[in-house]
Amino acid sequence: MHLPTSAALGTTGTTSGMLEDLRALVCAESPSSDPVSLVSCAEVLAGIGERLLGVAPQIVEVEGIPQVSWSFGGEPSVLLLGHLDTVWPLGTLEDHPWCVRDGHALGPGVFDMKAGLVQALHAVAALDPWESDGITLLVTADEEVAAPTSRERILREAGAHPSTLVLEASAPGGALKTARRGVGHYSLEVHGRAAHAGLEPASGVNASIELAHQILALSALDAGPAGATVTPTVIEGGTTINTVPSFAAVAIDVRTPSRAEQERVEQGLAD
Repeated sequence: MHLPTSAALGTTGTTSGMLEDLRALVCAESPSSDPVSLVSCAEVLAGIGERLLGVAPQIVEVEGIPQVSWSFGGEPSVLLLGHLDTVWPLGTLEDHPWCVRDGHALGPGVFDMKAGLVQALHAVAALDPWESDGITLLVTADEEVAAPTSRERILREAGAHPSTLVLEASAPGGALKTARRGVGHYSLEVHGRAAHAGLEPASGVNASIELAHQILALSALDAGPAGATVTPTVIEGGTTINTVPSFAAVAIDVRTPSRAEQERVEQGLAD
């Protein structure tokens, strides 16, 4: 699997300070699946923000997952939204260490989206006090897994502000993103019948074999890149190597560009 790990650097302003802040955030690894690491990274972010903005953030935890926010008073105007969790597992720094090479910062989470967090903090810090009135900066820690603990907060804050800017990396060529695909997560489970694979395999019903057929059927629902993408991801099944599997399951990631495509995929999954 190849994922982007770099972000182009500017050459003016506070580049050295931004680089140091980015280094600190990247070195605070923060996979979505590790609450302890997420809290540690949130503390690093809070320290950087307090230094730049002159005020400590509010940090709340929902089911152990942190949310970091700054609000500057006045009538709500702009919500700056970001996330500190990454798709990279703990220990990725050993293989992909932080470095700056050929004008690019490299490391897990640089592109998505710790560079954006640094930009947001430095941008707000550059404003005159009156210019920051009405701004809220909210950083969540479960975006990569569809925001189960922060979705309610995001919807509430976005509804209270006339404008919302997400400071994640741009599309190819620097194009501005004005919309994102909808996300759906599904699980398909198959139940069979266990049997000893050496003594009586024919008396079993192999759940893994049926799951393989179902995964092939799922792939036919994929209409990407213009339509919905349907991606089987995590697969589990079986108990021991000498037992016909009585259970197998696959997690399914669905990304849809429209309600019609979402309904088409949901109907296909139901069938």
